[in-house]
Amino acid sequence: MSRHPEVKWAQRTDKVFITVLLPDSKNAKVNLEPEGVFNFSATAGTDNNTYELKLDLFDKVNVEESKINVGVRSIFCILEKAEKVWWKKLLRGDGKAPHYVKVDWDKWVDEDEDKGLGDLDLGGMDFSNFGGMGGMGDMMGGMGDMMGGMDEFEDSDDEGQEVTKPDDKAEGDAKPEEHGIGSSEKKEAEPST
Repeated sequence: MSRHPEVKWAQRTDKVFITVLLPDSKNAKVNLEPEGVFNFSATAGTDNNTYELKLDLFDKVNVEESKINVGVRSIFCILEKAEKVWWKKLLRGDGKAPHYVKVDWDKWVDEDEDKGLGDLDLGGMDFSNFGGMGGMGDMMGGMGDMMGGMDEFEDSDDEGQEVTKPDDKAEGDAKPEEHGIGSSEKKEAEPST
């Protein structure tokens, strides 16, 4: 008998975010149909239990523009809506959502506050391994170079300290004052290499 993984969802006017929480999943397969049918299957756990999921989404989706990322702890999908309208709920029908389908409050934005992806943190996910669901497309097009200007933050433990290059002299040729000999000033021992 198959089990159901926990699913979290959120939306924007043009997208639906679905996160299938299934740590250490193997053979994860996602199938998305234009009519809004989302199928998922994978195995996970020490006993390789089978997990399956079929969601009849509220409305149609654009399969070619939708994206998926299979991570170590979850499978994250960005589904492009066929029509850019706010959905009343995730699933079609009058019934209540199954107990394993929950709102993802970390990604949720109210309809009147929707500004596209805005400040949604995608956590550096790699959306290049999509199987049959298309590629990254121009999703990140307006976000610019995320690393641009980062060289000003290049960290160094030597900040505020003067660093000198050691002389090329052999150890025996060094003058006594270079090693603190004959000086009244205390110095810490140099670390050995």
